[in-house]
Amino acid sequence: MLLPALIIIDGLFILYLAFGRGGDGFTAFSRSRGKRLQTGESKITFADVAGLDEAMEELIEVRDYLANPDKFLAMGASVPKGILLTGPPGCGKTLLARGLAGESQVPFFSISGSDFVEIFVGVGPARIRDFFKVAKTAAPCIVFIDELDAVGRGRGAHAMGGTDEREATL
Repeated sequence: MLLPALIIIDGLFILYLAFGRGGDGFTAFSRSRGKRLQTGESKITFADVAGLDEAMEELIEVRDYLANPDKFLAMGASVPKGILLTGPPGCGKTLLARGLAGESQVPFFSISGSDFVEIFVGVGPARIRDFFKVAKTAAPCIVFIDELDAVGRGRGAHAMGGTDEREATL
């Protein structure tokens, strides 16, 4: 009678040690996998980016806003909320975003959109909340989500048996 109780208690203790160490184990499952480059860590500037002159001209305005927001707000300009960089893989979108962070001297947060899509319900949205919570503490900053198309799904692709987790994540 005592032996089964000891085995159960021992098993629970092992699970506690494995999964409950302040987020080192199972509790870290829903944490964001985003990476942060500190201010000044990004040595990449617009001079390192080649062939994207038109996009760089647009981003120079964002850089100037991040350097002196009061000047733009006095003129009635609104805060830039988002920029969508499009193009085929390898054309320099990530390098351009890192160049903007280097030019602006603000923290750069990077994550892949595929990190938000998980098998378990609720993990993807929890990662998004965690990622943006950390980014808000470092504002102003640049948040770069690579492969954002991994979060959405194509037309006509239906989940079997109900709502897809990607819909909840979006």
